[in-house]
Amino acid sequence: MKINSLQIRERLLEKNLLLFGAKELGGLLRLSRRRRLYYLEKGLADGLLVKLKRGLYCLKTDRPAEAEIANRLYRPSYLSFEYALAAYNLLPEMVYAVTSATAKTTRNFLIEGKQYQYTAVKPAAFTGYEMRIVGGVRCLAADPEKALVDYLYLVSLGRRAISDRLAVAGLNRTKVYQYSRLFNRPSLAGLAAKFFKEADA
Repeated sequence: MKINSLQIRERLLEKNLLLFGAKELGGLLRLSRRRRLYYLEKGLADGLLVKLKRGLYCLKTDRPAEAEIANRLYRPSYLSFEYALAAYNLLPEMVYAVTSATAKTTRNFLIEGKQYQYTAVKPAAFTGYEMRIVGGVRCLAADPEKALVDYLYLVSLGRRAISDRLAVAGLNRTKVYQYSRLFNRPSLAGLAAKFFKEADA
């Protein structure tokens, strides 16, 4: 039985499957491997689907949020650094990339003009995240304290310029210091202490 584009879109939306691979599409539509590849190619040609990277697709008319894309694009990962800090209103500056921490190697993706940046952190520091609401959608994201520490970690490495507009006064200092120790970098704990001292001034 042939399935048209409208039926494919309806079934994907019915299951809230905004990001999917070939196997997921095949399972949803009960297609053989050959048929699911046919429908993927046809969907791309017809403008129904968008290929985000090899093996990952979405509907062109019903795009997932960038936070959802970030979680699925490169796994395991969680939103952190500047993107999370801005989402929590701790960093008032405009961010131009969706930044995440990953347990894998550092990678960058450019998808339809949007940068998705993944920075590797050591296994011991790959923690402090959970399912949270970011940008109106549920996704894996660092808690505010961990997002700050991840950011300061890059500052300590000289890979980020420090922002003097970070709003840290309301953060849990104990958690910040606990997360800082996971990186085993004395300069990182020193940066955190400096920010809190300036917030108290």
